[in-house]
Order: sequence, then C-alpha cells, then structure tokens
Amino acid sequence: MSAGLQKIESAVAFIKNLYKETPVVGIVLGSGLGSFIEEIKIEKEIAYADIPHFPVSTVKGHSGKLIFGELSGKKVVAMAGRFHYYEGYSTEEVVFPIRVMKYLGISTLLISNAAGGMNKTFKVGDLMIINDHISTLTINSLIGKNEDAFGTRFPDMSEPYRKDLIEKAQLIAVTANYEVKQGVYVGVTGPTFETRAEYKMLHILGGDAVGMSTVQEVIAAVHMGLPVFAMSVITDIGIREEENTITHEEVLQAAKDAEPKLTHIFKELIGAI
Repeated sequence: MSAGLQKIESAVAFIKNLYKETPVVGIVLGSGLGSFIEEIKIEKEIAYADIPHFPVSTVKGHSGKLIFGELSGKKVVAMAGRFHYYEGYSTEEVVFPIRVMKYLGISTLLISNAAGGMNKTFKVGDLMIINDHISTLTINSLIGKNEDAFGTRFPDMSEPYRKDLIEKAQLIAVTANYEVKQGVYVGVTGPTFETRAEYKMLHILGGDAVGMSTVQEVIAAVHMGLPVFAMSVITDIGIREEENTITHEEVLQAAKDAEPKLTHIFKELIGAI
C-alpha cells in the first residue's frame, strides 16, 4: 500500500470511529458559502485539525471542519472550508479531502465556489452551473505516480460535470423561478485576482468564469469515478470598463447574498439524487 493511500485510510478510520453512518453525498463549500451548513441536521462535526493528515484551511470565509448529518433525506458530509494550491499546499493535499469522502462512501460530489465573471451577460450575484472547465492554467492534481486504487493513469475528462445532474439542477432552478447561467470555469492558481489582460485572454480561450479552486478537486473526483455537480456564484465581473478594483471582502459579501438560491438548488438536487 502506498504512503498516500495509507494516509487516506488512517483519516477514514479516525472519522469512522467518531461517526458510524455512511454519507452518500459530499459537499464542498466555497468562499462565503459556509452558512449552508445551517440547513444540515448536524449529527457530528470534526475539526480538520483533529483528523490525521488533514490539511487546515487558512483563508477567511473557510471555517475548517467536516460536517456530518442529514439533508433532504440523505446522509451527507460537507466541507466547511476547502484548500487551495495558492495557500502553499501540494495538489495531493488540496484533493486529500475529496479522496477521504470517496473512501467514506459518498457516491456523488457537489461543489460550490466564488468566481469572477468573464461572460459579458453575467452580473454580480448570478449563479452559473459549470458544464465544463479549462484546467491547463493550474497544476493537475494527478501529476506523479498513479494510484491504481483510485483510478486509471489517464482518466477521461469529456464529461467532468454530469449532464444528468446539470439537467436536474436546471429544472429545480426553473421551478423556483431562478435565472441560472451555464458556462465554462477556468481554474487558475491565484492568489492574485487577474489583470484586465488576463481576463480578456481567459475569455477568448472560452471561459465564462474564473476561480482559484474546484478544478483540481473535480479531476481527483472523476479519477475515482465520482459524479460531480458544481456551481459558481459570480462575485465580481472581471471584464469591465470602469477603473474599479476587486477585494476579497466584496467577494464574500456577493457570495453571501446569492447563498439562499444556491442552498435551495443544492438541497433539492440532493433530494433528487
């Protein structure tokens, strides 16, 4: 057994000793979206710092604990706080929780994030269902020796975001009378917000939104055969004419304002899985 797999099994054994149920849905909460956990009927909270080999979140808006409980009739595990490559973590550390959740038993992964809008039809507060991504501008989380227990050396990425989950979420949004966009998410390393020229380049490449998370997590999930659904809150507009700047505080506020809609869609989607 590899050292990486041993670390995962150690973390899983520790968690299972504290929480006996098997979660079927894993949820990753992005910047400013931590209030989502209030919707969960919480049965157990475990701080990242207590879990063997688990990284610890260092970014404002990420609280740093695994939440176990029930939502929409399903057992779930939610990450209140995620890890980013720009914090200095290796890609293996960034995706470690995704692999742990898979080994805990989840069969579907839901991901949220805060993103900068590049599509000119987008506005602050919009929700965008991610239907594809561009990962070439960040470090692939599978670089290194392949762990055959996780998946094949060369995983197919033609459908990283499951179309059936996208269709269900779109129907939920229509029923609730929410205007929801769809688009391509570009993953970058951060931590700087993009320059104006970079926003334009990323949009020309085919991106509708850009962010500093998600892509590495999705690659790891797909590698392990996990169906993924992901949604971005558009917290700022990257391509703009006025000479304004972007602050992290503004990103967190925009995410908080859009959170009720995202929460409703996630809750209904979990119920429909």
